[in-house]
Amino acid sequence: MRTPLFALLFLNLTASAQSTYLQVGEAKTKKPVVALTQSKVTRESELAALKIVEQTVSADLEFTDQFRMLPASAFPQTSIATLADLKVGDWAKTGSDYVGFGSFTESKGSASLEFHFASVGGGNEILAKRYSTESGDWKTLGHTIANDIVFAITGKKGIFLTRISFVCDKSGKKEIYTSSFDGGDIRQVTRLRSLSLAPSWSPDGSKIAFSVYNRHSGNVKNIDLFEYQFRTGVLKLLSNRSGINSGASYSPDGKKIAYTMSYTGNPEIHLLDLETKESTQMTRSLGFDVDPAFSPDGRKLAFVSSRPGKPMIYTLDLGNPLEVKRLTYAGSYNATPNWSPDGGKIVFAGWLDRRFDLFTITSDGGKIDRLTKDEGNNEDPHYSPDGSFLVFSSSRSGGKNIFVMNNDGSKVRRLTFGMGTCVAPKWSPYLQ
Repeated sequence: MRTPLFALLFLNLTASAQSTYLQVGEAKTKKPVVALTQSKVTRESELAALKIVEQTVSADLEFTDQFRMLPASAFPQTSIATLADLKVGDWAKTGSDYVGFGSFTESKGSASLEFHFASVGGGNEILAKRYSTESGDWKTLGHTIANDIVFAITGKKGIFLTRISFVCDKSGKKEIYTSSFDGGDIRQVTRLRSLSLAPSWSPDGSKIAFSVYNRHSGNVKNIDLFEYQFRTGVLKLLSNRSGINSGASYSPDGKKIAYTMSYTGNPEIHLLDLETKESTQMTRSLGFDVDPAFSPDGRKLAFVSSRPGKPMIYTLDLGNPLEVKRLTYAGSYNATPNWSPDGGKIVFAGWLDRRFDLFTITSDGGKIDRLTKDEGNNEDPHYSPDGSFLVFSSSRSGGKNIFVMNNDGSKVRRLTFGMGTCVAPKWSPYLQ
């Protein structure tokens, strides 16, 4: 991935900057109210850049569905220089829980923002940092500040510098694209003029593995597995045995890839050691075994198998590959399982009521929940790295597009527009 242009100069300006003031999940009952006052500028010409930064922070916080932004019309103060200037009583009357303020300076191709974030109830700062950035990289600066605000309040990392990969056919061919977490800043990754499939991020976000329809000798079509390095742009062949080489999932340490191969005649799950290039077969069944996904601790694989007669979700213990457990029994076709970051749930697409919908099941198979219903076909679910959101493809808008929603199925938002048919989204790990 592109390295962010900014350098952060972290100055802990208050002793309380590392405190956590809200336990994750509490925002479901009461959303903390956040006010972002306009930071001070030295010149009026700096206001346009500052506005982009502050609008980005505000939009990011609202995206999480955990906070409510106080409108500027309700501010009792429009200019705050220091914590001593904060009129806590006046802000408490507005219902505000937190207030942000600071000072912004831009000169000679760079800019700095000294930002303060205070708890109205505690009357103290919980975040105080000075940020330095190259001029023009205002959105990245805003995303970084929003990440720090989320961490200061919840103790949980923000997702605002993460990206989403997916496949679209805008060009007439299926190519890999990435976007920012909210669907902005779309970049085309591949230009292979073929059918690219199923992108998957490496644990450090520096690479993606994906499959491509290629032609082998004798004009035979084959599904080959490749790896793309974002920093260098290098495309590397990983596996091109006869048949299917697809459905890649990186191990949490990045040393192995689980994927499906069919060179033996039957699609089975294999593990590819990226250093030795050795491949080990992990499943053996009369049905097909596809869509492997590593558990967050790297000890298990979730996958889809047709061994019971119809495709269902199974898990496999990598320490004992013979220990295979069936998880799902609902519907007639289950597909694309992916684990929640804490390993507690697996999300998947299931055919029920004459369409695909999204479901979660606890990793022990004990409890299943339905997340979508009566909104077209919903497929390819994948968790955000903090577990708060799910990205997925859906036909609810007519053609297939990429959507994101809260992990309980609420607040669905469309991310792709005018990109043709878009499928197979995967959320990146934390990239900052």
